[in-house]
Amino acid sequence: MQNYVTEQELAGARAYESLHVPALFGQWCQRMLDAAEVGSGERVLDVACGTGVLARAAMARVGFSGYVAGVDPAPGMLAVARELEPHCHWREGVAEAIPFADHGFDALLCQFGLMFFTDRPQALREMARELRPGGKLALAVWDQLEHMQAYAVLVDILRHLVGPEAAAALSAPFCLGDRDRLMDLIDASPLEAETLITIPGSAHFPDIRTMVEADLRGWLPVMGIHLSEPQIVSILGEAQMALAEYRDDDGHIVFQVPAHIVTATVH
Repeated sequence: MQNYVTEQELAGARAYESLHVPALFGQWCQRMLDAAEVGSGERVLDVACGTGVLARAAMARVGFSGYVAGVDPAPGMLAVARELEPHCHWREGVAEAIPFADHGFDALLCQFGLMFFTDRPQALREMARELRPGGKLALAVWDQLEHMQAYAVLVDILRHLVGPEAAAALSAPFCLGDRDRLMDLIDASPLEAETLITIPGSAHFPDIRTMVEADLRGWLPVMGIHLSEPQIVSILGEAQMALAEYRDDDGHIVFQVPAHIVTATVH
């Protein structure tokens, strides 16, 4: 049974799909599928699937003889995922208790989700449980904040104008950017890491205001940080100047967003 989805949740998920998927996430899909060696006819699970951009790409890769499932805790995200691809098997659930049977998948994908799990070691144990013998996990996390260009600048603006809590909230997606910390997590799990590579990527937002407001009005409230309108106006004004170097000739904001991709199998 599908849980009730509020209009606010649905609107937030649609905004995520229309803005952040093309701006940040879509570019990684083929890289993730290649890393997990996903092929025709395979069974694939996308953990923390969001609105399903990676799962949709996996469906195209596995074809009619394959099977793709996506699991996410957010009903709004899953509602949009179902709208966009009704033939994928979407399930509500958390990574710490994945709602599928043991060893049911040839490949398991987790794209920019591990940073937000409440119990990362348990989530990795669950991912290992889901993989069949010989199956492969591909897991992506963002690089360290100092390598994220415009995001590093925006974090500094928040720290200066709002305070350390707001800066920490915006920094949260980059908390596993340290390669040693990431590998320590993998090494302590039932998974055996095969490769860890850092890949360049690029963010493409329509303009500075769109990028910054998405974080101030979208992400920060999710993290418990609610700014006043005067604070938002002040941050936007400073960001217009501080981020000008990342504006292209068409007014778009473009900057580097490298990521780490780990591949692993079960011990």
